[in-house]
Amino acid sequence: MRWGDMDAYGHINNVEILRILEEARIHAFGPPAGTGGEGLEVDLPVFSDLPADTQALVVEHRVRYVRPLNYRNIPAHVEVWISALKAASLTIGYVVKDPVTLEECVKAETTLAFFNEATGRLLRVTADHKARLAPYVGESNFP
Repeated sequence: MRWGDMDAYGHINNVEILRILEEARIHAFGPPAGTGGEGLEVDLPVFSDLPADTQALVVEHRVRYVRPLNYRNIPAHVEVWISALKAASLTIGYVVKDPVTLEECVKAETTLAFFNEATGRLLRVTADHKARLAPYVGESNFP
């Protein structure tokens, strides 16, 4: 959490929550190939090993604010998993918790589709990706 993420009420602004979700997603699954500089390897490189000209596009965000996430000068606790794995998309589930009390503050999901920039077409989730992601599939926050 950054000082500037806080709003006048002393909690993290709802718009900044989406940035926290993005950071958690990239931290868990790696940055898209060809972006940024070298960094730490992730355990499950979903995005960093995509074919050239492939983009992971956000199709939808769903966010439920359970309670305010108060600013603290330590990172929020974010749990990340795959909540749906379909033919041409995957959905990532999140729970954001207060890092001190561990109370749930936000439940969210992001649906991503893979898009080939050169052809302008959606790509199917490969059998290899499905097999690697299968152990990380859990319940949806929004059944």
